[in-house]
Amino acid sequence: MLNCPAAALVRLAGRAGPFTLGIMNSLEGHFLIAMPDMEDERFAESVILIVGHGTEGAMGLVVNHEMANLRFADILDELDLGDPDAVIRLPDAIRQRAVMRGGPVEKGRGFVLHSADYQSGNTYQVSEEVGLTATLDVLKAMAFGPAPRASLLALGCCGWSPGQLEDEISANGWLTAPFSRELLFDVPVEDRYDHALASLHITRASLSTEVGHG
Repeated sequence: MLNCPAAALVRLAGRAGPFTLGIMNSLEGHFLIAMPDMEDERFAESVILIVGHGTEGAMGLVVNHEMANLRFADILDELDLGDPDAVIRLPDAIRQRAVMRGGPVEKGRGFVLHSADYQSGNTYQVSEEVGLTATLDVLKAMAFGPAPRASLLALGCCGWSPGQLEDEISANGWLTAPFSRELLFDVPVEDRYDHALASLHITRASLSTEVGHG
């Protein structure tokens, strides 16, 4: 989907969390799970963490679609974050970290979801367990320390205008599920969709059957 160099893809700057929150039934900190008949192929089999939901709309990050041919080391190199020799010496577990395709909005901006032990002046606390930071300092921390215990880097995000997400859910476009730290940080990327469904005690097969008889 994205064919730009890493330097053009990532622009980590400014404060995340652009929404006025606190409305009743906010889905902030919850997962959206795409239904199997999702018509928009960009979101097929997507699991999205909602990081902002309020009167101005909603914002989320896809957490289970990796970007092809782009790894964390590529971003460090292109943004010149640290001495090149130091980047080369980083363990493969750091250099080869996957980068998620966070969504079709603001494709040139990076967002890091991380455990609550990491805090900076630009961290937006999504919930007690997870924060969102969109500045270069978190990338440096992830590479050279002190790093958050768990983190996920995504490029781009998903956005909904006021009432749009609610309408899509009412039209059976999405399922919703409570936050799970395990799902976000520990479950292998390729298994997150099925794991999210399993958290609701359902499977792809059962969903497809329901859709087929709807």
